[in-house]
Formats: sequence, structure tokens, C-alpha cells
Amino acid sequence: MAADRAPARARIGLDVGGTFTDLFLLDQASGRAVRHKLPSTPADPYQAPVQGLREILRKAGIAAAEVEFIGLGTTVATNGLLERKGAVTALVTTKGFRDLLEIGRQRRPHPYDLFKRKVDPLVPRQLRFEVDERIAADGSVIVPLDDTQLAAIVEQLERRQVQSVAVCLLNSYADPRHERQIAGRIRERLPAVSVTASHELIPEFREFERLSSTVINAYLMPVMKRYLTRFTEEVAGLGVKRTPYVMNSGGGIVSPALASARPIDMLLSGPSGGVSGALYLAQLSGHPNIITFDMGGTSTDVCLIQDSRAEITHGRTINAFPIRSTAVDVHTVGAGGSSIAWIDAGGMLRVGPHSAGANPGPACYGRDGAQPTVTDANVALGRLNQEYLLDGALRIDASRSLKAIEQLARVKGLDVLEAAAAILAISNTNIAQAIRFVSVERGLDPADFTLVAFGGAGPLHAAEVARELNMTVLIPPAPGVLCAMGVLTKDIQIDVSQTRLIGQADPQAGAQLQSIFESLAQRAVEMLKKTDIGAAQVALERTVDVRYRGQNFELTVPAPAGGELLEAVRASFDAAHERMYGYAQPQAPIELVTFRVKASLPTPRPKFAADPAAGAIAVQPRAQRRTYFEAIGDFVTCPVFARDDLPAGVTLQGPAIVEQMDTTIVVPPDFEASADGWGNLLLRCTHRTPQ
Repeated sequence: MAADRAPARARIGLDVGGTFTDLFLLDQASGRAVRHKLPSTPADPYQAPVQGLREILRKAGIAAAEVEFIGLGTTVATNGLLERKGAVTALVTTKGFRDLLEIGRQRRPHPYDLFKRKVDPLVPRQLRFEVDERIAADGSVIVPLDDTQLAAIVEQLERRQVQSVAVCLLNSYADPRHERQIAGRIRERLPAVSVTASHELIPEFREFERLSSTVINAYLMPVMKRYLTRFTEEVAGLGVKRTPYVMNSGGGIVSPALASARPIDMLLSGPSGGVSGALYLAQLSGHPNIITFDMGGTSTDVCLIQDSRAEITHGRTINAFPIRSTAVDVHTVGAGGSSIAWIDAGGMLRVGPHSAGANPGPACYGRDGAQPTVTDANVALGRLNQEYLLDGALRIDASRSLKAIEQLARVKGLDVLEAAAAILAISNTNIAQAIRFVSVERGLDPADFTLVAFGGAGPLHAAEVARELNMTVLIPPAPGVLCAMGVLTKDIQIDVSQTRLIGQADPQAGAQLQSIFESLAQRAVEMLKKTDIGAAQVALERTVDVRYRGQNFELTVPAPAGGELLEAVRASFDAAHERMYGYAQPQAPIELVTFRVKASLPTPRPKFAADPAAGAIAVQPRAQRRTYFEAIGDFVTCPVFARDDLPAGVTLQGPAIVEQMDTTIVVPPDFEASADGWGNLLLRCTHRTPQ
């Protein structure tokens, strides 16, 4: 590095997936972007991102001390929940409610499956403790807290050597005094034990969902704390001076301390990075309405973005566990590059949701994987490089793919090519169905949206999926690491909420609304003060969950500051109800239920410049490859281009293949691809079905 060079102010985003760990480095001094990918290390999840940091800094020629920002997207919380590798957790709850964790809402998710077992609760019954106390829904004390009984429970917690405790009392959202006493006593007596109190996490009604969420948070707290502590120490050991941040599910980043205290907010950490990155690039290139299509090694995530705003949800279910947490509304299906093709008991060919993961991975990786996967089908059909991926860092053995698929093909009475094509067709159909779920089922036509394809496998499948849905495809410049780049587009953000049931006719409704929002804003700002960015820059966004009186569920609408707040909320709710359900009842009384505040601190955004189109351009392919296309029913000689060779304005007629370090793009015979000034490739079907 030249001695007179100005210090590079490097910003690095990381996304740790189930198969690969992705990194994106932006050198703000020169505007240069550096991308990197390496296999994940599920057994020790901190190792891959730390090793990736070493490698990308070496690749960029930047010293660790010059890094000003690191943001991490991680699957540790998600895997800890799915694989049940959390802490030994106890529960303290109101007398009579210890079994609510198992009773739930008495719904059977698979009513016709006689052999389907319910998921076991995360806290066994012997570690669920009841305490005499009762608070009414209006916050009044019906039964005072039994202090003697509490002392005995704390002794039992100590004797049983629990690692974490969830405290969730009936109606504590209305008045948390008893919950605060219990949590305080446990923290005082057992300082090494993690404690999650529901009023600190989600002070909302619907006791089962609040209880489930509190238990999950407590179950994951020690795991997340150990992971982030180790990761932070290793990053500091590299010579990085700044503490890294962590992506949350709601589209922001938080400090490791907040992430450790609220792991429930990190369950969709990685997918939210892809949504943020796709939204940022789509806004730059003039595409306000998009559907994101993030296909990695294990799964595919899709999200609808309308008028440059991602859909947000405040509740979802993961592995039968209900969770109350703000998150981008991502719909996930088990369709990734490592998804395994198999034959079910009825003789039907299926693809996913089981995955070969990073280890052993697809058969072509040569790591003892013998089951056929989507990646193997792409190799067998010549869509993927027959010798290597990741610019040579990952060797490919095409013969192993053919052998793995041949075993499955023999059972189905197909030849290898027919079986490989069937695997891709089934995978693409599953993905198209996921896109219909977030669009058609909400009354929206996917053809009115641009499909933004990314992830390591998204650009491989995007054209085939888009053909089925009559969509145009946008492929970003670095699709394989877009989730990592998306970290650099995020603000520091925290979401807080509070349930208070207020009727529109209440004469004090307006004053109560203002008081609740002021309290929530103060709470959010106090949490953000733990960051190293001044709280004076905090931006607040207010929303409220509203319903017509007598309804059981709510719609979330904006609650703008200033003016006639109640009237504005009423108008927004009637309009939202008509959009969602096709009718409104302007004369019916409404109830305001749960109040929400999103507090954010701005962070610098990547700066990309558009390249002018150079007119008619002839680009020479770097290679030729025999590639099978089902529409033709045979192999054709397909030109293979390098993505870096495609300047703004160039157009490629299919069939063609475009390769880059982090992904491969397939342009079928009936598609054309054109490069815009922002480095995106736009794929359009030349024989689009009439609307």
C-alpha cells in the first residue's frame, strides 16, 4: 500500500448462511467493492465469519485497523431453535398457567396426520414453576405476590442449576410490578443466570404468544451471548477497533449487547439483509415494486415490496412455536441449491425441504455427499461450471452429480437428463408458488412487480420462475453476497410495543395515545443510547394496531405525530381494511390495541455511481458449454460470458450463461439479458404470454 494513500474507511457486511458465509467490503476512500464467499462452519459458527474477515481484508489490501464498520447477519438463533440447542431454561408464571406452554390454543396443525406428534415444549414441566399472584387486565392487583413462595422458587432454580429463566405472568403487560419483582430477585440471587421478563421483551396481550416468545428468548439468550462474545473478541483480535453490529429481523442493526438480550429479534437476521439490499438497489435503478427472490443453499426466501416499502409482520410461527417479534414479512420454502431430491412413499419425486447443507453438501462437492441435490441437477445439465465454482475456490466433480442422479432416475424409470430436468422443474414450481403466496393471495398480480433474484442459486433459476409468472428479472451486480451488502444499507434500529385497549369513544383517548407514544419513544431512545452514535439523531416512526369493536385481530396503520391523531388513525384504518378485505365500516366504533414505535439511527449508505451506456456493443464469450434446456429437449452449445465483461447497454440473446465469483446466471433461449447503468442485469422473456 502506498505510504501517501489516505486511510481506507472500510465497511464490511457479513451474512452467515447454512451453507456459505458471504462478505461484502466497501472501500469508501476509492469506492471499490470487494466480494468474498467461503463455506460456513456450523459446528463452530464464529469461525467462518472470522476467517472470512481475514481473507477479504487480505484480498482488498486493507488493514484491520482501517475498518470502521462490521455488520453481521447470523443464523445462530434460528439454528439454536430449530435444532433445540438452547440453554437449560426454567419458567416462572402465574398459578394455574404452567401448562399453557403445552395447551397453547388447542390447534392441530396437521389434523389428518394420525402419526404427527406435537413439538415438545422448550421447558419441561418439572422446570415450570407457579407463583401465587394475579393482576387484572386493567392493571389492578387481585392477588398480591407471595414473597415466601417466590423465595422458595428461587432456591429451586439455584438447586436445579438452570442457565436461563423466563418470567411471564398473566396481564403483566397492563402492570409489570410483580414480574419486575420476580426478575429482580432472580437477578440478585443468581447473577450468572440469564433472565427474560415478558414486560421487558413484548408487553403485549394474548398470553400464549407472549409466553411462547418469552420462553424462546430465554432459551436462546445464553447461546447468543456466548456466540457474540466470542465473535466480538475474535474481531478485536484481528485488530478491528470498532465493535461489530448485528442484523435484526426488522430491517435494522443493533449492538451485540441488545442482540444478546433479545435473540428473538435475530431469528430472521439473514433474510432481512437481502430484503434491505434488494430494496436499496431497486430504488437506485427505478424499480419501486419488487418481489425479492433469495435462493441460497438451504432455502428460498421471498418478500413483497410495494412503493419501496417492505411488508412487515409482528408475528409468525417457526417450527410450530408462535413468536411475537417485528420482522420483514419473508416467506420461506425449503428449496435451495443443497435441497435433496427424493422419492416419497407414494412414489412421487420430491425436492426439499431436507438439505445436504455445507457438509457434506451436494454430491459434486466431493465431500462424501451421495444424495442428488438441485446443484447436482444444474451441474448435470451443464448450467453450472463442470470443474469449479467461486472462481476456482470450490472444485466440482460433475461425474458424482451424474452418479447421484442416476440412482434416483433408475427408480423412476427415467434417464439422467430427464431426472435432472424434473428436479429443476419441481424446485422452480415450489419457488413460483411461494411468490404467488406473497402476491396473488393478497390480490396482487406478480406481473406488476420486478423479480429481484439473488443468493448463490437465485440467478440460476430466476428466468424459469419468471416465465411462469410473466415477470421481468433484475439481477444485482453481486447477487451471491447481496445479503451481506444489505447490512451496509441498514440503520441502527429498535422496535418497541405496548398493549393498551382504548376505544375511540373514550373521552381521554387522544391524551392516552400521546402519553403511550411518548413513553414508548423514551424507552426506545434509552435502549439506543447503548450504541456509540448520538441519540440526538434518533428518528421515530409510530404505528398502532387497530380493529373494529368485536373483531379478534388487528391491522397495523401509521400514527403520525401532530394534528388530530385519532382522526388520522381512523382514516388510515378504514382505508387499510378496505384494501385487505374489500370493505370498510366508517360508522363502526374502533379499538386501538397495541402501540408501536420504531426508533432508528442513520448510518452511511454505500455510494454507487451509474455508468453511461456505450451504445451497441459486441461482447465475446470466454468459453462455450453444452447446456441442456428442457424447452428444446436437448443440449445446445451455449456461450459463457464473464459478468465483468458486460458493460452498461450490452444485450445478450439467449441461450447464454453468465458466470461470476458468487453466482451463475442462466439466460434461456426465449430470454434476453441487458445490463443497465447500475450494473444490474435485466432478463426479459421474448415470448411473453399476453395478459
